[in-house]
Amino acid sequence: MKLLLLLLLSGLCSAQYNPNYRSGRTTMVHLFEWRWADIAAECERYLAPNGFAGVQVSPPNENLIITSPNRPWWERYQPISYKICTRSGNEQQFRDMVTRCNNVGVFIYVDAVINHMCGAGGGSGTRSTCGSNYNAGSRDFPAVPYSNLDFNDGKCKTASGNIENYGDVYQVRDCRLVSLLDLALEKDYVRGKIADYLNNLISIGVAGFRFDASKHMWPGDIKTIINRLNNLNTQWFHGGSRPFIFQEVIDLGGEAISANEYYGNGRVTEFKYGAKLGNVIRKWNGERMSYLRNWGEGWGLMPNDRALVFVDNHDNQRGHGAGGASILTFFDARLYKMGVGFMLAHPYGSARVMSSYRWTRNFVNGQDVNDWIGPPINSDGSTKSVTINADSTCGNDWVCEHRWRQIKNMVIFRNTVDGQGLTNWWENGGNQIAFGRGNRGFIIFNNESSNMDVTLNTGLSAGTYCDVISGQKEGTRCTGTQITVSSSGSARFTISSSADDPFIAIHVNAKL
Repeated sequence: MKLLLLLLLSGLCSAQYNPNYRSGRTTMVHLFEWRWADIAAECERYLAPNGFAGVQVSPPNENLIITSPNRPWWERYQPISYKICTRSGNEQQFRDMVTRCNNVGVFIYVDAVINHMCGAGGGSGTRSTCGSNYNAGSRDFPAVPYSNLDFNDGKCKTASGNIENYGDVYQVRDCRLVSLLDLALEKDYVRGKIADYLNNLISIGVAGFRFDASKHMWPGDIKTIINRLNNLNTQWFHGGSRPFIFQEVIDLGGEAISANEYYGNGRVTEFKYGAKLGNVIRKWNGERMSYLRNWGEGWGLMPNDRALVFVDNHDNQRGHGAGGASILTFFDARLYKMGVGFMLAHPYGSARVMSSYRWTRNFVNGQDVNDWIGPPINSDGSTKSVTINADSTCGNDWVCEHRWRQIKNMVIFRNTVDGQGLTNWWENGGNQIAFGRGNRGFIIFNNESSNMDVTLNTGLSAGTYCDVISGQKEGTRCTGTQITVSSSGSARFTISSSADDPFIAIHVNAKL
């Protein structure tokens, strides 16, 4: 009996690290600021057919409408209530999206803003996406309801009420993050309201949550809320399945709060991943791709089974939230594709791909003063639909990196090699590297200023393979480069230093 209880508890403790993906799928995409109707369509027409596992969606709860500046992206992170009602759509459209995506095996992960409500200077009235009444000054949010008893104003010891010193763990967790009204998560009532909100989303069919601003919440408070969550909806998930949890904790080292304090609750966003990989791909500070031989924990990154990894996210592509200059984004398309290609080929961590919209950058003293710009909007302020061009790219200023052939095909590569170890590592000591994933796939990069011409052991069986970066397999032919693997498993690779995509990837499902 004791052994059975231990096994049960062990299963419960490990369940929140499992994203519950459908078998054969490995990667989620963040469709940042997309409308629910567009996500539903994208699940059916593109994500499911191309093996994507899930979608991280923008916060679905009612938020403050901000008109100065005009509807910035960050208004979504200023809750007014837990009603499902935003510029992405209403509750009926949200439910329709979850149902349609789940039905094709692409699961929904909600960006949950539970640390705070809107800013202290948010005013009062009904200036919110559902029209609910609120008063930020008196801490009154009747649509939840929350009152002044439910916030940390009395607990914070700074003169401003805001975080003033990131070296003080009490300030970071009990004071206001950039003036956002900090909820008292140690209170049972507040925990109950948050759990009710998350359980409503679970009942609709979501598969898990990104906890925004987790660093600003006590790990024990998060754990108590997680323990109140229901199992996932059995219409789409196995009985007893627990929601996947990944927590936003920015930890580049040197601060009072460490990401490892949150490992007991679920996975954690590994911000060092994109910052360090960006330095390597850019060849800054003497970094070389050959140094990636022991990438992952060998680079001081968090344990593999705790890491949610990404090249960029909606914050740091704008220079926010550990957004150093090394971060690769769609603005650096050639380098970005290499970075995402490496992430999706390498076995470390649970991977998330970014899908963005375009804005005009304007740098003043090194800072993009347009970093606030929200999604593409119509003249009435509503979010523009995501239109699909004849060549499969997106219109209306939606970037859709997940639809770039190179990234989409690397998602398929990751699915194909899942469970295989890293094998047949090769390097030139500089910025040419190659590695395999068991006997299922092989990838090679040339990030040098000179051309590459090498013959390497791939670990694959003999035959002709389609490079899935320059093209792909279509029927009985390759639309891009063909790679011939000999009976000994070796193949010749030539990559020009001036190639738009200076890497090649092959796998068993791209074999003619």
